[in-house]
Amino acid sequence: MLERASGCCVEVGSVSIIIPTFNGASRIGYCLEALLKQVDGRDAEILVVNDGSTDNTADVVQRYPGVRLITQANAGPAAARNRGALEARAAALLLFTDDDCVPLPGWLNAMSEPFKDPEVVGAKGIYRTRQKSLIARFVQIEYEDRYRLMAGRPNIDFIDTYSAAFLRDRFLEMTGYDTSFPVACAEDVELSYRMSARGWKMKFAPAAIVYHTHPDELWRYLKKKYKFAFWRVQAVRKNPSKGVKDSHTPQIMKLQLLFAPTLLLAAAFDLVMRPALPASALVVAVFLFTTLPFASQAFKKDPIVGLLSPLLLAARACAQMLGVAAGLIYARRQPAEVPTNSPA
Repeated sequence: MLERASGCCVEVGSVSIIIPTFNGASRIGYCLEALLKQVDGRDAEILVVNDGSTDNTADVVQRYPGVRLITQANAGPAAARNRGALEARAAALLLFTDDDCVPLPGWLNAMSEPFKDPEVVGAKGIYRTRQKSLIARFVQIEYEDRYRLMAGRPNIDFIDTYSAAFLRDRFLEMTGYDTSFPVACAEDVELSYRMSARGWKMKFAPAAIVYHTHPDELWRYLKKKYKFAFWRVQAVRKNPSKGVKDSHTPQIMKLQLLFAPTLLLAAAFDLVMRPALPASALVVAVFLFTTLPFASQAFKKDPIVGLLSPLLLAARACAQMLGVAAGLIYARRQPAEVPTNSPA
């Protein structure tokens, strides 16, 4: 039993696992097969919220007895997760994962474990991948770099939806994810920030592992980084205090964002002034210096990724800077607003 601050008790095993999906017919089966093995004999349910799919996602989901299918008109992943939370039967915990994730055996137990502490309201697990491509390997090491940052903290303020857990009553009290985020990008960050602002305790659960298919081509990776940066601006706009620091983002990465604009300014200076020591060379040298901590850690795990990390980090910084710039322009055109959520 887990004693709650309100004085009541709920069973730790009372769990609803919510998976939003849009055109996920080709991938969601792997997720459901992994989860069904874990809920057998448990006080747990699996809910799939079909967010207006135009393929045969519903038919695929209905092949799995015991999985509850909820269908809605397309409204985005935030609205789909909120719909699942409202229809969940669990008294205690809401667990979230994505339709392209395959939870490892023990994931359900590992996600529930932090809630034995009655002060914990949320928990976050981790990604792994079986991919062999260079870019996917880089992405995995990038995630592991952030996990190392989180592992040293008693509490976190950043819970991604791919492996997330919340006390149901606290999730509903926050009215869930902000549905003004139309794509899966920063709605999870924004909710985490709001919970953190209330002083609520959230924990990192590294034993809660899901396998994932990362971007395996450079252009796909950079596109994703651009999109994340764009929507992160909107999350920070709603929670300004998190613009300085959070438990997930290395501070050095924020410094690296300045690489592209600084290099352009330095190159212009060199063209006009023709100094003996090019300013652009100095900018590149400083940037390379900032990549050394990541590259050295990456080299220990994967020498090829480690050697190429400076180039990949430079490309990442450029994509993120473009995303931030576009996000700031977008934000300036938007009126200040209260987060838009599904009613609880």
